[in-house]
Amino acid sequence: MIIKDLKNPTLKAIRDGYGQGLVKAGQEDKQVVVLAADVTESTRSHLFKQAFPDRFFEIGVAEQNMMGIAAGLALSNKIPFVNSYAVFSPGRSWGQLRISVCYQKANVKIAGHHTGIHAGPDGVTHQATEDIALTRCLPHLAIITPCDALEAEKATLAAAQHQGPVYLRLSRNRTPVITTHSTPFTIGQAEIFRPGKDVTVVACGHLLYQALKAAEKLKKENISLEVINNHTIKPLDTPTILKSVQKTHSLVTVEDHQVMAGMGSAVIESLAQNYAAPVTEMIGIRDSFAESGQPEELLKKYHLDTDAINKAVKKVLARKKRL
Repeated sequence: MIIKDLKNPTLKAIRDGYGQGLVKAGQEDKQVVVLAADVTESTRSHLFKQAFPDRFFEIGVAEQNMMGIAAGLALSNKIPFVNSYAVFSPGRSWGQLRISVCYQKANVKIAGHHTGIHAGPDGVTHQATEDIALTRCLPHLAIITPCDALEAEKATLAAAQHQGPVYLRLSRNRTPVITTHSTPFTIGQAEIFRPGKDVTVVACGHLLYQALKAAEKLKKENISLEVINNHTIKPLDTPTILKSVQKTHSLVTVEDHQVMAGMGSAVIESLAQNYAAPVTEMIGIRDSFAESGQPEELLKKYHLDTDAINKAVKKVLARKKRL
């Protein structure tokens, strides 16, 4: 079974899976070290600190300095994981990420926490909705957005084993655990979580659950969605997505991020080079900042929930019929 039953899912924060993955990565490789910018518990890096205090570094509120230190550690054959809220890292430390890490292909792993509007009551200052755009333009940098806590643990272990810089995009609040221990995870390989024939839905992060719920609801209306878990935004698994879109001739992308230069943009750019433009809709933040509020309220207000996905699917189907 690739995913669990969606009816009564267990809730667990993606950041918790990351913290558990950090500890396992530290157990597997003594070269793994962890740095934090005064948000140790919020980023769950305190779990690594408890297990390996001699391999943990509290840098303080100095994200730019932290990135430079991590680059130096990586060039000394360590495997550093840097931790902060994504609005600060990679947000505030982008220049250091570009030159000290990516330009040198330094083996640094950047854990960006509190991403998307799902950070909720923390408000716009702590809701990273532009971080994919900031990172996917940087050469040599892999970008991973786990869909749940279990996949976050797998992604963390995979990042530690990957040679080269990796950006892990992590969300704060508890979300449904939809994968299993046997669900495949490989960097750069998207997974079809639900086969279908009418519309391809490419989703990433915690909104994958909303896409799966939409597929279940639309099934009752005889609309068949093929839902793809696109956990790796870079390198993008173009062959899997292309094969699906060539079958359905329609596409909906779903992400908790600005639609501009996000995951959906990466998918459409890739398809434009390989296949005549399909009928497309994009679910994401539309050129605005969000506000403080409960995650479910924000998902509804900014049209990121199941109902919004359903409407987008029906739009592409209506346009496809007119072609």
